[in-house]
Amino acid sequence: MRTTKITEGKICPKCGNATEQNNFGRNRSGTQRCKCKACGRIYTLEPKRRAYSEEVRELAIKEFYAGISGRGVGKIHGMSGNNVYNWLKKKPKRRG
Repeated sequence: MRTTKITEGKICPKCGNATEQNNFGRNRSGTQRCKCKACGRIYTLEPKRRAYSEEVRELAIKEFYAGISGRGVGKIHGMSGNNVYNWLKKKPKRRG
């Protein structure tokens, strides 16, 4: 039988209960999950951010405008080419 450790100092995001929080394994990225005994909510303690930094975004956009394809920029930085295309859509167009 699997035993669970009680985690102290953690607060359930649904009901706000801080006393009955059990460790509940790890998610796909390896971050600790917890389960609230009071309401049954399963949540991640400290979720990892998957966002790229602003410097990487700016560099990728500059490389795209320099003539490298979106897919090529993605290969250089180890990301999907769709990220580059999505950043281009969100970036305001310059008027000049």
